[in-house]
Amino acid sequence: MDMRYARIVSVSVLVAAQCALSSPPATATATTAKAEKKPLVELREQGGFAGLDNRVTVYTNGCARATRRTGPAVTRCLSDGELRELRADLKRLRLGRSQAQPPGADFIKYTLRHKGRKATRYTLPTTWVPVVRRLQNIHRRATTGVSS
Repeated sequence: MDMRYARIVSVSVLVAAQCALSSPPATATATTAKAEKKPLVELREQGGFAGLDNRVTVYTNGCARATRRTGPAVTRCLSDGELRELRADLKRLRLGRSQAQPPGADFIKYTLRHKGRKATRYTLPTTWVPVVRRLQNIHRRATTGVSS
């Protein structure tokens, strides 16, 4: 009876030790999740006759999450060069004020969020163009798998 008890205790200790060694500490997981959830910039494109609803969020850790009106969300990480170029474009970005919706039905609404600010435009200002084009390319590559 004592031998069985000793085996049960030793197996329990081994299993607990293995679990402790194989899982990351709770603080590391929380820190990683927190860094992943801090957005650097977000673009949302909505509207048009086709009912476009695309969103791409690039986080400070260099990963991006892209969604479409239909289909699953896709996550991909940017290369160091892509992130560096995006940050350079963001330094020149001037969000300005939101634009009122023009009359008509077939317009694309662009909404950018950056540094806690948000603005919506229907025509792209000069400083928005490089940021929007870069984010559209990131979204396209993430959702279609096209690399160019």
